Amino acid sequence: MPSQTYNEFIQRVKDINLAASIEGILEWDQETYMPEKGAETRAAQLALIAGVSHEKLIDPEFGHLLEKVEREADPDPLVATNVRELRRIYNRKVKLPTALVQEIARTIALSKEAWTQARRESNFAHFAPHLEKLLDLKRQVAERIGYKTEPYDALMDEFEPGARAAGVQSVFEGLKADLVPLVQAIKTAPRQPKTALLERKCPQAAQAAFGRRVVETMAFDFAAGRIDLTTHPFCSGASPDDVRLTNRYDEHYLPMSLFGIMHEAGHGLYEQGLLVEHMHTPMGMSVSLGIHESQSRMWENLVGRSRAFWVNWLAPLKAAFPTLADATLDDWYFAINTVRPSFIRVEADEVTYNLHIMLRFDLERQMIAGKLKIKDVPAAWNDTFRQFLGLTPPNDAEGCLQDIHWSMGIFGYFPTYALGNLYAAQFFDAARQALPDLEAQIARGELHPLREWLRENIHRHGQRYRATELVERVTGQPPSHRSFIEYLTRKYKPLYGF
Repeated sequence: MPSQTYNEFIQRVKDINLAASIEGILEWDQETYMPEKGAETRAAQLALIAGVSHEKLIDPEFGHLLEKVEREADPDPLVATNVRELRRIYNRKVKLPTALVQEIARTIALSKEAWTQARRESNFAHFAPHLEKLLDLKRQVAERIGYKTEPYDALMDEFEPGARAAGVQSVFEGLKADLVPLVQAIKTAPRQPKTALLERKCPQAAQAAFGRRVVETMAFDFAAGRIDLTTHPFCSGASPDDVRLTNRYDEHYLPMSLFGIMHEAGHGLYEQGLLVEHMHTPMGMSVSLGIHESQSRMWENLVGRSRAFWVNWLAPLKAAFPTLADATLDDWYFAINTVRPSFIRVEADEVTYNLHIMLRFDLERQMIAGKLKIKDVPAAWNDTFRQFLGLTPPNDAEGCLQDIHWSMGIFGYFPTYALGNLYAAQFFDAARQALPDLEAQIARGELHPLREWLRENIHRHGQRYRATELVERVTGQPPSHRSFIEYLTRKYKPLYGF
């Protein structure tokens, strides 16, 4: 049984994270319902909450309690996990002055509003001063936290604990070496999809209703969650009992909303699968952004873009959207798996998607290191985009302004998207071994067994295992891009006939 000291300590932890969860709700409101003129007040609110949470965490008394529970060395793995992870968090946070934390929160709130306008007007110059300030603040964070090789490591460690830029670069080089010839083979393949099928008009209201039906089948609990409209889709979880999904719509491109909501619901299922009894402690939190992304990408691509999924869902799709009444299973499946380099990351196919991430990873490292000046970002983006994807963005909105992440100050986040794709392929291979009839279940519209397998093997563990250890425990293999490339080859070679 945990000691009285530990119980006192963990109650403080819950109070701190409960306060931090208020930030999440305020940020969700800012991206969904807050009126435009509310930005200044919201910035002040977020700065206040961030400061309060930070002060509670770096309080010397909290540090003393942490030392006491460490000396007790309770062998209970749940206790040990919480103590280990809270030491890691404390060691990072105690190096940051409250004024810096508040300034970052205030700057982010205003930067997001500037980004929204800049993207709408395709005007990078409007966002540039905000980006410059955020980079300066994040460099200060990296310097205070410390690093062995480059400042980017200190920032990436917040999202993927233990990951280092050099290691990620090595993984990306191997992945790119296998992806480039695959993309070329698909590009010159004898068979190509009928993509006009995806451009038929599908009313927004019908898209929203259909997406909700799919998410309900995925076993997302709407008594503990909701879906709202936003500019850039995201999932926000205040607790397993309050998970907010967001989405966007294009009436002439159904895949945007359909696969977008399956992606966000994948995140949401992870949040709802965390153990309520450990809420607001590391044992009740996701292990890393890469693991989180593995859940969303799995549901979006390995399930949502599978042929088996549409064996069950094509008839409901045609009933919901009469403009698709003549769509055949073969044509629809081929169309939603079109592989074609494109400008927008969140709409990219699963073969070229990782190239978008590698581009951002390269540019972010240069920006943080001060090797890329802010005024040169649009040109550098376009040049790198041509190198990676063979396209030149027509404007900043479809180029360097397309993602919200930089306005949120989350530098070091993008690599987790690609890592998530690799983890997802490995996890899905393991799920297929554990559930031999998984494909048949999906074809019958039975998605609950997969959700339960994920909940049992991944979600409920919280932060007990680091990402690489979790992957190896679940799959029997260390993280690798091999499963992902095998999955793509197995799927696209017969589809495109090369």
